[in-house]
Amino acid sequence: MRIAGIVAEYNPFHNGHAYHIEKTRERDGGCEATHVVAVMSGSFMQRGEPAVLTKFDRARAALAGGADLVLELPAPWSLSSAEGFAYGAVSLLEALGCVDYLSFGSEAGALAPLERAVNAMETERFATLLKYFMDTGISFPEAQQKALTEVAGATCAAVLSTPNNTLAIEYIKALRRLHSPMRPFTVGRYKVEHDSEVPLGNLASATYLRGLLRSDRMVAAFPFMPPPCVASLSEAAQAGRVCADATRMERAVLSKLRTLTMDDIAALPGISEGLEHRVYNAIRTAPDLATLENAIKTKRYPLTRVRRLIWAAYLGIPNTYTGAQPPYLRVLGTNSRGKEILSAAKPTLPLIHRASQVAKLGEDIQALWELENRATDLHALAFPNPLPCGADCTTGLVRGEG
Repeated sequence: MRIAGIVAEYNPFHNGHAYHIEKTRERDGGCEATHVVAVMSGSFMQRGEPAVLTKFDRARAALAGGADLVLELPAPWSLSSAEGFAYGAVSLLEALGCVDYLSFGSEAGALAPLERAVNAMETERFATLLKYFMDTGISFPEAQQKALTEVAGATCAAVLSTPNNTLAIEYIKALRRLHSPMRPFTVGRYKVEHDSEVPLGNLASATYLRGLLRSDRMVAAFPFMPPPCVASLSEAAQAGRVCADATRMERAVLSKLRTLTMDDIAALPGISEGLEHRVYNAIRTAPDLATLENAIKTKRYPLTRVRRLIWAAYLGIPNTYTGAQPPYLRVLGTNSRGKEILSAAKPTLPLIHRASQVAKLGEDIQALWELENRATDLHALAFPNPLPCGADCTTGLVRGEG
C-alpha cells in the first residue's frame, strides 16, 4: 500500500482535479499511489467565500472523481492565509500517521525550483528583508517576493508570482516545520491557468465553473467534469443544493457585523496594526458587502485577505487558532480503499466519524466542532432555498464506490 495525500477545495470537482489524482497514482513518473486521501475545505474557501456546494456533496464528488478518503479542513484553517491553510491541512495528513506522499499541483511542475525558493526563505537574511519591506507598507505577498529577489534572484523569486506555486511552497514549508516523513510530489498545472475564465478542450478552471453554476448554466459545466461527478452534481441540483451564493447571505452578514464591538473585531484572525478601527468604521456605514470590502482593503490588506476577515467575523472565528494545528481528524467520506487507509492509520488525533463521538472528547475539540457546525448552518443560508440546520449532526458518512 502506498498512500498519497492531497489538499483541495474541489469547489467544484472538475477534470483538472481528476487529472491530478490520476498523475498521483501513475506508475510512470507519478507517486505510484495505490490509495489517495484528500483533506478538503469545509463550507468556506481560502479565497474568502462560501463553497458553491455543501461539503458533503463535494466529498461525494471527490470520491466519485478518484479520492478514497476525504477529511475535513475546519473553517479556521480553510479561511486562513496560504501559510495557515497549508499548515493546517498538512498537519492533518501527518496526524493520520500513514501517508507516504504529499501530492500538490504547481505551475513549476518540478520540486527543484520550489525547494530552492524555500531554502532561501528559511535564511536569516530573508527574514530581515521581509520585515524591512513589510515596514514600508506593502502587502505580505509583495514584500515576500521582493525579499526573495534580493536573496536568491529574480528567477527564483518568480515562482511566487503564481498561486499554485505559492501554495506549493507553503506545503513544503509545512512538511519541514512538522518534521514530516511525507515526501513532496508535484504535478504540473495542465493547460488551464488558475482563475482562467476561458476553458480549453475539456478543461476549465473552478472559477469558470462557479460562474456557470451561479448563472444557472449548470449543464454547460458538465463537459468539464468526470461523468460520475456530473451525476453527483445533478443529484444535488434535484435536491435544491445548487448552488450557494454569498449575495443571498448579505443582509445576514451585515447585521451580524454591526453587532460587533471594537474589542470583538480586534480579537479576529488577521487583525493587526490598528486595522480594527478601519473595519469598525466601514461596518457602521457599508450598505452591502462589496462596499464594505472596498472600504477596508488597502495595498497592505488585499481583497482576498479582507474577505477572509469578514467571513471570520460573521462565523465568530477567534484568533486563538492562528498558528495552531486542528485538534481532530473528521472523516467526511470513504470508499473501500479509504477503509484500508483508516485500518493502516496510526492517528495522533481523535478520529471522528459521527457527531456522537464529540461529547466524549475534550473542550477544545467540542468548541471547534460547535464552530464548524455553526459555519455549516450559516452556509445553508446561501442556497436558493435555505437548507435546515444540523447537517453536521444528521448527515451520515458519505460512501463511495470502489
